[in-house]
Amino acid sequence: MTSAAAHEARYQAHYASLLAPHYTWMLGGDPEAAVTAQLELLRGLGLPRKQPGAGSFAMDLGAGPGPGALALARLGFTDVAAVDTSEELLDELVRHAGRTGAAQAVRPVHDDIRAHLATVPSRSAEAVLCLGDTLPHLPHRADVLALLVEICDVLAEGGSFVATYREQRHVARGTDRFLPVRSTADRILTCFLEYVDEDTVLVHDLLHTRDGDGWRLETSAYPKLRLTAEWLDEQCAAIGLRVRHHEIGPRGMHVLHAVKP
Repeated sequence: MTSAAAHEARYQAHYASLLAPHYTWMLGGDPEAAVTAQLELLRGLGLPRKQPGAGSFAMDLGAGPGPGALALARLGFTDVAAVDTSEELLDELVRHAGRTGAAQAVRPVHDDIRAHLATVPSRSAEAVLCLGDTLPHLPHRADVLALLVEICDVLAEGGSFVATYREQRHVARGTDRFLPVRSTADRILTCFLEYVDEDTVLVHDLLHTRDGDGWRLETSAYPKLRLTAEWLDEQCAAIGLRVRHHEIGPRGMHVLHAVKP
């Protein structure tokens, strides 16, 4: 197995064995609120840049349970490909799309994001999203650059690329490496950061769930790239994407919006 394939297998196993059943809970537990938050974010960035019409196509890469894909549908896109390697999260997306009347606009795609991008015609997408740390989940910086090149290719002129990610510029030390994610009466999720090198941090998820009168602990870990805003801006400029917005947004996530001239 190649290093990239091994990385993807580890990432998929982490979600299948630990995070997928708790992903929506981790985001706050309210799928509709998550969609509304993404809708407000995209509108605030000025999407869509033109009025979507019949057949208008957009993509949500690393869609998870689909708040970004569903937000695109509410913006008027009639064909939204929600691409993810987790069947469980895509099934959750399908259920929510059915409840909210978006089933005809949003189609789940169970595939690796780069493998699926290779099947998409050039200049066919009006918008491409990579939300919730999709970019740092790739194995190497070279893979991020390759993905950006592919996204630029599938974007139509004037099309938008939007990414959100958590920057890992500074090394946390000591107890600062323990990050509370969310806690309720029956679940507690904590992350522990282990810095591997200048490019990679190993994220350990520690999930406590109530089991009768006690607690059960599940643990898993996956590598994440330490990307910086400056580096991403440089890569976008190098491949011909014009950065319109790049700032820290909700929940401490960086928000990048670039447009294909």
